[in-house]
Amino acid sequence: VDVPEKEYYAKDGVGEICVRSKAVFEGYLKDEAKTREAIDEQGWLHTGDIGRWTPHKTMRIVDRKKNMYKLSQGEYVAPEKIEDVYARSRFISQIFVYGDSFESCLIAIVVLND
Repeated sequence: VDVPEKEYYAKDGVGEICVRSKAVFEGYLKDEAKTREAIDEQGWLHTGDIGRWTPHKTMRIVDRKKNMYKLSQGEYVAPEKIEDVYARSRFISQIFVYGDSFESCLIAIVVLND
């Protein structure tokens, strides 16, 4: 499925991976809104993974639709939210936040304004 906000298009052999089967997730217990977010009208589960077909006809996961890191203590962090907050500062020109599941903290690369 196309993910235009990240410039991934199915016609190019890359897009969000969706699956449908009777054996696949049916929905969130007592949370219809979250279920509608994950499963479309035709019953396809949108995984949030971005996949690319390889020359060997296998699927390789190359990205996530929504980036989140699970740190070593089990905390989930969305780097874009942190980047958005710091990017509002008049002192910061650019910022990149990275996390690793083997570490308990994030790192950031910051480019200051002149």
